[in-house]
Amino acid sequence: MSIELLMPALSPTMTQGTLARWLKKEGDAVKSGDVLCEIETDKATMEFEAVDEGVLGKILVPGGTAGVAVNAPIGILLEEGEDASALTAAPKASLVSAPAAAAPKAAPVAAPAAAPVAKGERVFATPLARRIAKDSGLDLKAVSGSGPYGRIIKHDVEAALSSGAPTAKPVAAAAAPQAVAAPAPVPAFGPAYREEPLSSMRKVIAQRLTEAKQTVPHFYLTVECQVDKLLALRSELNGRSDAYKLSVNDFVIRAVALALKKVPAANASFAETAIRYYTEVDISVAVATPSGLITPIVKHADHKGLAEISNEMKVLAGKAKDGKLKPEEFQGGGFTISNLGMYGIKEFAAIINPPQGCILAVGAGEQRPVVKGGALAIATVMNCTLSVDHRVVDGAVGAEFLAAFKALIEEPLTMLL
Repeated sequence: MSIELLMPALSPTMTQGTLARWLKKEGDAVKSGDVLCEIETDKATMEFEAVDEGVLGKILVPGGTAGVAVNAPIGILLEEGEDASALTAAPKASLVSAPAAAAPKAAPVAAPAAAPVAKGERVFATPLARRIAKDSGLDLKAVSGSGPYGRIIKHDVEAALSSGAPTAKPVAAAAAPQAVAAPAPVPAFGPAYREEPLSSMRKVIAQRLTEAKQTVPHFYLTVECQVDKLLALRSELNGRSDAYKLSVNDFVIRAVALALKKVPAANASFAETAIRYYTEVDISVAVATPSGLITPIVKHADHKGLAEISNEMKVLAGKAKDGKLKPEEFQGGGFTISNLGMYGIKEFAAIINPPQGCILAVGAGEQRPVVKGGALAIATVMNCTLSVDHRVVDGAVGAEFLAAFKALIEEPLTMLL
């Protein structure tokens, strides 16, 4: 009996996705574990592997189709011994989903505008690489891909631009008359503007943050941490080896992990009928990408040293910006850190990432007058604000966590024990 291949749900928030491209053709033999196609979700581009063996009998949703609903049929797999006659016997309703049926209607209108963006059906690139190439006028046909299956990634585009690769100016010139025919709207009141359609990732961010602010009872606790000893230790450690390059954020991750071990009641989330206390310390770290915010996870952070945390975060941040995080690398986590100190932000309050109970907002370290031993002195002070879900963590628990965190940050040698 033929097997329907369904659009998978590759993240908890995914309701639809884009079938970027097929890696198998109709008639190709398929083994369990073979990669059938690449799917772009609201978070990243991921590979869809076959579970069963057989022959790819029919592709229902072509590569490049957006808005394919989760669990909609995208292809038919013929089992051993079946032939093409099994395809005609299959019920039509099981072969076509609403998103797939809608795609052909939109194709005649969208095709002229989509062709310059895709740069040809045989050019495969990540969404970020396409965006950079489009903004720079770079012809992707002249770029060699170093990603999986020859896919063009951000690094390839940047390398091509630095080497003076040919640009797509003729295409842009051809498209210019269309742009003139459809000028940007001029409002009756207020400044002129342009509209950019929401990406899947931005839609999910808007939905989840609105839900968090409307349904999660936030309260906020702020503590001032003197980080002069931390900065001195960081400088000393970085000077000892080229195998790592520690950042202040690496110390923050380590301090949060150890503080959660001391105050496990803060390592919790709300689950409607219960409070879920995590037995492992998995720290989500907010990373800004061109598409939006994503939170890769440093798992078992309490068992990792500063160098290991630093190197792991560099890898995770790079994968996040290239859209290559695997679901298990950004789904889950029990506590989130959001650090805007590198942008010079003195203090801010972050929005909780449900169902987690806490998120720590880290500001920039700056020199301020402080009182030490009854005398005025100068110290480098960093403000940290804990946003707390009051359904999960009470004020006393939040204060206890921040006290443990502050002690570790201000005496960083204790993190090395």
